[in-house]
Amino acid sequence: MFPLNDTEPNRYIRFPYMVVTIIIINMIVMGVEFAYIYRGEYAFIDFIYRFGAVPTAILAQQGGGGLSAITQMFLHAGLVHLFGNMLGLWVYGRRVEDACGPWRFLIFYLTSGVFAEMVYTLARAQSDIAGIGASGAIYGVMGAYLILYPGGRIRTFILLGVVPLFPKIRAFWLILYFFALQILPAFNTLLTQERYQVAHWAHLGGFIGSLCIFFFLRPEVFHRYRNEMSL
Repeated sequence: MFPLNDTEPNRYIRFPYMVVTIIIINMIVMGVEFAYIYRGEYAFIDFIYRFGAVPTAILAQQGGGGLSAITQMFLHAGLVHLFGNMLGLWVYGRRVEDACGPWRFLIFYLTSGVFAEMVYTLARAQSDIAGIGASGAIYGVMGAYLILYPGGRIRTFILLGVVPLFPKIRAFWLILYFFALQILPAFNTLLTQERYQVAHWAHLGGFIGSLCIFFFLRPEVFHRYRNEMSL
């Protein structure tokens, strides 16, 4: 199941400038990563551990420390990882940026990513593996979309056997489905210390961090949302 695009129109801006800017920056950083891969495995690993978020290093105030909570969200483990995260940002970020404005959206995006990394670091405090990826921030954007537009329709690709389907699914069901997928693996890491390639706690952290979206909304959007909730 792959979300493809939000089918609802924007209200304030026609083009999501900040969403596109973030995507371009991530693509540029991916190019830098490829340059380090070309230089050799050790050079690439050193780059990832220098700018990735290592829980033990953050708690020990070593290396990049808390700053790595920001730098890590622009690093990815490959093109598939990058594509999946940037697709999620494009699908859900367009209307969230519309509700915030470009600069407020950027601050919200970074705040969600930092909050996600804080939760991940606390949950995996003994881990010395560098966490990278924008998925925590993306889950923050998804959570904000759910709060603001629960009835929004997301065009989704579903492969039923060999038949491709493209239904429009309500955001409420689609986002909660992806949220539910994180719960069991996240708690399994606490109970069994099993290691996953996916940072499920970062996803949950970003989702919880999405509650701060109310601090970044346009004033008119906040008042409209409050009035609709009071009906």
